[in-house]
Amino acid sequence: MELKESLQKRVEEFKNTYPVEGQAKSRVTRPSMAFYGTEILNRAVTALLEGENLLLCGDKATGKNVLAENLAWIFGRPIYDISFHVNTDSSSLIGTDTFVDNEVKLREGPIYQCARWGGFGILDEINMAKSDAVSVLHQVLDFRRTLDVPGYDRISLHPAARFIATMNYGYAGTKELNEALVSRFMVIHMPSLTMERMYQILENLFPGIHREAREQFAGLFLDLQLKAQNGEISTKAVDMRGLIGALRLVRGGLTPREAIDMGITNKTFDTFERELIGDLVMTRIPGTWDRGDVFDE
Repeated sequence: MELKESLQKRVEEFKNTYPVEGQAKSRVTRPSMAFYGTEILNRAVTALLEGENLLLCGDKATGKNVLAENLAWIFGRPIYDISFHVNTDSSSLIGTDTFVDNEVKLREGPIYQCARWGGFGILDEINMAKSDAVSVLHQVLDFRRTLDVPGYDRISLHPAARFIATMNYGYAGTKELNEALVSRFMVIHMPSLTMERMYQILENLFPGIHREAREQFAGLFLDLQLKAQNGEISTKAVDMRGLIGALRLVRGGLTPREAIDMGITNKTFDTFERELIGDLVMTRIPGTWDRGDVFDE
């Protein structure tokens, strides 16, 4: 990750101004992998420094969540993950009443905690949020930066609190975001993965990977990505975590074909689609390969 020197200085000032306190320290976590995309990273950091919230949108496996995790780490902020689905309502976000020591207290939800401790709230699949949850988002994303807690009080957001939303295109259950919600974000459209970025990811995670194996595994993923974009297969097999997991299984002793079956091919349960993916795998990963063909011993 490479930030402009001027941005790096401002980030350090931000961290010194807003140290993480109390229980929130345990939520400052190193990202699972680095984000590769200097231009996008610098744009995102600039927006967050200026007090803006971000909406990251794009196809599956374009690094939206990875970027969000890296941004929280760069700023040294605790992460609060909020995954939207049909049952996510306002109480899921703000909190619910609970009975403690013979009195009713608020069991704080992730939005409340993020607002209180100055966290980075990662709003995953925001275009699946229903109206009740959206009303809460309108409050915390508004320039007034306040949160009404029904039955309790109104709180002001910690000055370091930011929200980073992610949105996939065309998933079942998703809907168009209304203009009022979109207007509260700076928006970044994530580009599809390129061969160069695939090489960077694989070499960073697996320093001992052979050049030919790197090319074939990266090429397989991009083949799957293209097939999904053309509507020939679903996005189920376009799974970066699955590819990385498969390479770990190869390192652990499985053959590349066995590992790819578990990490990629078997992610779809349609027989015809699974056969299409299997054919792609055969063109990229020789059936004779074993661990030694992929990694240095």
